[in-house]
Amino acid sequence: MKSMRIGLDLAKNVFEVFAVDHQEQPLFRKTLKRNKVLAFFAQLEPCVVGILGTRYG
Repeated sequence: MKSMRIGLDLAKNVFEVFAVDHQEQPLFRKTLKRNKVLAFFAQLEPCVVGILGTRYG
């Protein structure tokens, strides 16, 4: 897979994943359930991951 950076938006049950390449071009956007996140990242090559978690309440 290409060199990329991933943004991961954390939530209780559903996670949003967005990746861009080294030229800031979008590679993909996915919505993953909690039980699918580990398997998703396990199949990727090493990359930089930025994590966003927003607390409500």
